[in-house]
Amino acid sequence: MSTTHENHVRRIAARQGLQLTKSPARDPQSPDYGTYGLLTVDGHHLVAGSHQTGYGLSLDDVEEELEARRR
Repeated sequence: MSTTHENHVRRIAARQGLQLTKSPARDPQSPDYGTYGLLTVDGHHLVAGSHQTGYGLSLDDVEEELEARRR
């Protein structure tokens, strides 16, 4: 995914009072590598993503979640 796409999704999330977070995993073998999660803006409540790690969504998955919340 491009940085432009990531920034676009970050802006959509921010408009909805949410925060897009990217997994800090640096090992490509990690199941969360390159995945995202959605948190409340205070960072305390998971809105979308794995309840174990807080990540696990592709950028497209996050965008779909945000679109569904907009309706």
